[in-house]
Amino acid sequence: MDDGQGDTSILLAALHHLTAELGALGGMAHLSLAGNRRPGMRLVASSGLPGVFTRAWATISYSGSATPSRVMREDCGVIWSPTVDMPEQLLGKPPASVGPCVLPAGSGIAAVALPGPEGPLGTLSLITPPSGEPSPRDQGFMKDVARWAGGRLRLAAPRPEGLSRALVTDAGPPEPGLTGAEVAGGTWEWDLDSGNFTVDPAFTTLLGIHWPGIDLVEQWGDLIHPDDQPYVVHGAEKAILGHEPYDAEYRIASANGSYVWIRSQGHVELDTKGQPVRLTGTMQDTTEAHAALEPVGRALRHMTDGFLSVGSDWRVEFVNIAAAHLLGSTSRLSGRLLWDLPAIHGVPRLEEQCRQAVLTGSPTGFDAPWTDSDRWYHLRLVPVPGGLTIYCTDITERRLREAERADAARAAADRAGLVGTLTRSLAEALTVRDVVTAVADGLLPHFGADGLLIAMVDNDRMRLVGSKGYSQAFLDAFQGLPFAGVNPAADALLQRSVSFIESADDYRVRYPESAGFPALEGKMAWAFLPLTASGRVGVCVVSYAHPRTFIQEERALLDELSGLIAQALERASLYDAATRRSRELQHALLPRELSSTVAVTAAARYLPAGHGAEVGGDWYDVIPLSAERVALVVGDVMGHGMAEAATMGRLRTAVRTLSDLELPPDEILGRLNDIVADLGDDSFATCLYGVFDPVRRDYTYASAGHPSPAIVAPDGTVTFPLIAANPPLGVAAPPFETMSADVPDGSLVVLYTDGLVETPTRDLDAGMMRLEQTLNTALRDGHGGEPNAVCDSVMSALTDTTQGPHGDDAVLLVARTRHLAPEAVADWSLLKDPQAAGQARAHVREQLGTWGLDDLTMATELIVSELVGNVVRYAKGPIGLRLLRGGSLICEVSDGSLTTPHIRHSSPTDEGGRGLQLVAAMAHRWGTRYTLNGKCIWTEQPLPT
Repeated sequence: MDDGQGDTSILLAALHHLTAELGALGGMAHLSLAGNRRPGMRLVASSGLPGVFTRAWATISYSGSATPSRVMREDCGVIWSPTVDMPEQLLGKPPASVGPCVLPAGSGIAAVALPGPEGPLGTLSLITPPSGEPSPRDQGFMKDVARWAGGRLRLAAPRPEGLSRALVTDAGPPEPGLTGAEVAGGTWEWDLDSGNFTVDPAFTTLLGIHWPGIDLVEQWGDLIHPDDQPYVVHGAEKAILGHEPYDAEYRIASANGSYVWIRSQGHVELDTKGQPVRLTGTMQDTTEAHAALEPVGRALRHMTDGFLSVGSDWRVEFVNIAAAHLLGSTSRLSGRLLWDLPAIHGVPRLEEQCRQAVLTGSPTGFDAPWTDSDRWYHLRLVPVPGGLTIYCTDITERRLREAERADAARAAADRAGLVGTLTRSLAEALTVRDVVTAVADGLLPHFGADGLLIAMVDNDRMRLVGSKGYSQAFLDAFQGLPFAGVNPAADALLQRSVSFIESADDYRVRYPESAGFPALEGKMAWAFLPLTASGRVGVCVVSYAHPRTFIQEERALLDELSGLIAQALERASLYDAATRRSRELQHALLPRELSSTVAVTAAARYLPAGHGAEVGGDWYDVIPLSAERVALVVGDVMGHGMAEAATMGRLRTAVRTLSDLELPPDEILGRLNDIVADLGDDSFATCLYGVFDPVRRDYTYASAGHPSPAIVAPDGTVTFPLIAANPPLGVAAPPFETMSADVPDGSLVVLYTDGLVETPTRDLDAGMMRLEQTLNTALRDGHGGEPNAVCDSVMSALTDTTQGPHGDDAVLLVARTRHLAPEAVADWSLLKDPQAAGQARAHVREQLGTWGLDDLTMATELIVSELVGNVVRYAKGPIGLRLLRGGSLICEVSDGSLTTPHIRHSSPTDEGGRGLQLVAAMAHRWGTRYTLNGKCIWTEQPLPT
């Protein structure tokens, strides 16, 4: 049924269903009519029965024996009677008589109660054919229909706020003598005991109602419009039983057959026992008000926005066409509880908002998606007296437009964000590799690209500087391609604008000479960005694996970004060039290769800090000394920069010079301290200088603020010898303390700078522990103590370059030591006597014979004879003679004098002064070093091959 159908239509529909299903002759619907001594039931609808029959059933006694009365009293489901006995009337009147042949012989009557929330509202009655009593199935059907009808009855007057149905007819012309300014109204009174009903005659005359002869309420009820009788009767019943005010608006028949609207308001009067005895009130003509509200109601019903109103009990009172479409139900909506409607369940927060609006009395609104739909609605909730109105405005299109504007704003923000992010990333990029990474990370995801090439033009050829998303085979083919000619890169640079190719077919059409080039990597779309800055030119290629149409915003954005990339690439290229020159300078200041002797085999690693062009001051050196001794030195100038690199070069040169003078470690550090102090108060350096002696089998060292060396025994045991707590060079106060550590044969002496063991995330102690573990593992892993392998293991373990640039320069020097065998050393003590030279020659002759070095006997005897003779003649004893067989034949003569011999230029007539000249001629190298008790003059001669 349509939602606009009234209670009478609902009752008629129920009667039609029952009559058709049970094959009944017709049916009647009665509603309860309250009273004291004369409660009754009022006929409000009938179907299929003649008027002569139904008039007898118009108003029947509640206490009579008629089947409908029994059902009301007993409320026991369906009651059937095989005969149709006429009902008792009110006031004890006998049953009305019906003329002959009105109903077929053997007709019966079946009645069922209309259920209500507080008991039966009335009954539905059927005149059954002579076939007999309704079956249990038929009786069940009657109960179902009665429940359906009872649940849908509103039994309430239409609201006067423009929500009623359109009016039926006009009230007719006004009576002569009345003006529009007069108020149409009157009083009425209903005696509940007698049933008498009186109305102000002037009012009935004004309305054109034919009143003479009407003295009972039933007669007044006959004038009420059939559609309005159900709620008028129920309203009176409710007022009387509940002692409540009575207020009803309904249509009444006038004398000319038309209907006029009246509003009847009254109250119940009680007797001394509290029982209702009278209902009195006033009536007012509301026909003109309804006529005025008719277009408003029509407008509300047909407006494009959804509109519905609910009462204080949250039941739907009015639904327009648009709202009925939204609620998605073809069944009757009016009278149903709002929260029972399925479409309402899916609207988020609707019930909460409705209750809040009614509680506060303030209008409110919110946007919400509609149930099972992609539409959005703005719900405006307006509290009204006795209920709430809900306006539903479709805002889907508005939201789409807002979403489009938001998308556009978001796209603009994304573009601005991309430019800002890429600008910051490029500003932070130091090297060309950093620029490539920043462009790949910022550009490719935003544009959905999967390939990047950045190349510079050098000597009319393409030089690749970075890429992402390309195979090595393609990069090899791309490297060195000619720039000149017809190609997209050249076009982009010549036109100084981004060149876009949206498909492989587009590429082949525009550049047939290189049509096969895209197939090398399978790319299908490209954007060629020209890179021009400070006279340098290049190209950035952004590529896609699928064909792509570039929208105008993308074209403009890529064109804008090409300038940023070009400038960043130019800065990075200059930075890389400066860094490269700095690295070359730094490496030039370090040893190109380390000296290797019979006593020491060394290897070193240098890892510069990640400061680009700022070179560091870390350095190392291996310096061969006399008697197969080797100086192992490492240092660290504080800071980074050209000044620090220059200081490092000075110190390294000074160390080599001082080492040639055969000074001990503490004196060398003292001289270096003076050099650093002269550079200024802000110059500092640490240094560890030590000498390995393969004969004494120890490492003698001194430190100026530098970490301790590590001695690694052949079995992998690592020790860090004690070191004196001397300040760094530049602030130290000599003398420096000299320390000595035993070095077993085959051991490793490991020197390093603090940058190797100490990092921002690792303190010095933890770093040295890590170094100890790594050295131990390196010797146990089968490297055999090979210095290069040990260096690689240590650098890999202690410097993780994958986590970014190293914080400080790091130097590692690993020296594998070897002792001279006891049989390779021979020494003697000689008396200061003229015969000492002869004894020395005899010792040399015998020892060289034992070593199989007879070829060196004559020269060595001559050298020894001259050196011992000089001691006897010019120095003081005791005299010591030592021969060492190492990488060369070493001859040493020591004495107790501190006088350093010098080669003199003698004249032809001089008898002496040619001894040292003779020694220098016979030896490969010679020199003097000081000892604790004097000095030692040494010579070296190459061993015969």
